[in-house]
Amino acid sequence: MPLLYRDTVIRSLITLKALIYDPTGSMVAAPTSSLPETLGGVRNWDYRFCWLRDGALAVHALVLASLRGEARAFFDWIVRAVAGDPAQVQIMYGIRGERRLTEVELEWLDGYEGSKPVRVGNAAYSQRQLDVFGELALVMYEAGRHFDDHRPDAVRALMGIARYVATAWQQPDRGIWEMRGPERSFTASKVAAWTALDRAIRYAEEHGLGEPVDDLRETRKVIFDEVCREGFNPKLNSFTQYYGGTGLDASLLFIPLSGFLPATDPRVVGTVEALERELLQGGLLLRFKPEEDVDGLSGEEGVFIACSFWLVTVYQLMGRQDDARSLFNTAILTGNDLGLLAEEYDPKGKRQLGNFPQAFSHFALVNAAFVLAEAEAKATNRKSPS
Repeated sequence: MPLLYRDTVIRSLITLKALIYDPTGSMVAAPTSSLPETLGGVRNWDYRFCWLRDGALAVHALVLASLRGEARAFFDWIVRAVAGDPAQVQIMYGIRGERRLTEVELEWLDGYEGSKPVRVGNAAYSQRQLDVFGELALVMYEAGRHFDDHRPDAVRALMGIARYVATAWQQPDRGIWEMRGPERSFTASKVAAWTALDRAIRYAEEHGLGEPVDDLRETRKVIFDEVCREGFNPKLNSFTQYYGGTGLDASLLFIPLSGFLPATDPRVVGTVEALERELLQGGLLLRFKPEEDVDGLSGEEGVFIACSFWLVTVYQLMGRQDDARSLFNTAILTGNDLGLLAEEYDPKGKRQLGNFPQAFSHFALVNAAFVLAEAEAKATNRKSPS
């Protein structure tokens, strides 16, 4: 456990532990439904389910914290969830593995502070989201390192995901934020497709699988070239939310976080500067500026807490350590008096928004804290006399 931010990290780990459904090892995104992202608005969702994206990122946080039993149980749940045909993989499931999560509006309920509709179920379960395959490949690649267990079912799942992505990556999708507008070619989704192929190739090479991956290498290069060509806007000196668009999106931070490009690449530096210019609000990061023709909904929303912790990590990768520490300290102040984080925060109203407590926010905090602690330890070692 890192000494830096130790109490804050432990508080988050306790929260994550409480969100785990012990019989299956899965973790709910939040134990609540329909707490609004916009007070009085329609951005109200049921989060009492397990997202594969959350699972992949949470396993990393649990491993860092040496909670190997919880990490292993969650990983086992993920492997079971994605068994079979990758084309049938959903982005989310019930905590017992339920596949059908039909969304229903409870019209007779007024909702929190008049925020209607109140929803049970989540229609996003049937969406196509390419990013989930990148996150699954990441966790399966990392599991091979941390658990030292190259179980056949996990290896089959990883290679199956890569083979599927190689045929499906050109399809438009709803993106990481589950847009309710039309499907598009979201830049972060294409980067995630590249990541799925990259980690499968690296796994095969590092562990001597004997799996032919030349075709995957070729497709990985095609994706890389297309993202750099179609996803980057030279006039803005930034990658954009989707091909041909001009909007920004915090999910573009996945470009350096996944290793698609180094954090010091001029295109990444330009993208971070654009995010700072367009999406920083009250010192914290919006995930995007809502546009009804993109996300299909009206109203504004608060800053997305996990995105600020992503930016902390990217700052650190860029060598901006002071900015990383400052942003981390600002982000943790969005928690309540018990250290619990919601999905979003309203800097003007100084109140939490969205479902609560939010696993996504807490494991993003843990991951960022370990990055800062590691950098602090390295700096201390450099200053120590030999």
